[in-house]
Amino acid sequence: MRAPIPEPNPGDLIEIFRPFYRHWAIYVGDGYVVHLAPPSEIPGAGASSIMSALTDRAIVKKELLFDVAGSDKYHVNNKHDDKYTPLPPSKIVQRAEELVGQEVLYKLTSENCEHFVNELRYGVSRSDQVRDTVMAVGIAGVGFAAACVVGALLSRNKRQKQ
Repeated sequence: MRAPIPEPNPGDLIEIFRPFYRHWAIYVGDGYVVHLAPPSEIPGAGASSIMSALTDRAIVKKELLFDVAGSDKYHVNNKHDDKYTPLPPSKIVQRAEELVGQEVLYKLTSENCEHFVNELRYGVSRSDQVRDTVMAVGIAGVGFAAACVVGALLSRNKRQKQ
């Protein structure tokens, strides 16, 4: 039997492990989180949150963590506490609660759910998912370009020998 997940503290960042990405929320107490969701998303939709990549708007929602996570695993991940000083928990919760119900701009690369929660906790908008994906695509692109150059050189060398 697995040990129960400890209750997060108000202001904690919650990382939810969706099938193809990580969804982020901020814990505000009493089992509730504030997070970004596409305007049509229903609580506990799980993988359908990937639809958020196809829209440029999001709704700030306050929902039970249990409903937002659905069957996906989650944990507290205040991963930038060593780089940035978190705002006081009461201020984080106040800022999050003030935004509930608002429709906000959503961009996968610059204004996503991870940017949103980091802005609330640290006053710094950042997304490691975006940075890591851009770096991976860049590395893959460099590898592909190198393979193309090698292929072209080998092809040219083969033609010259004929």
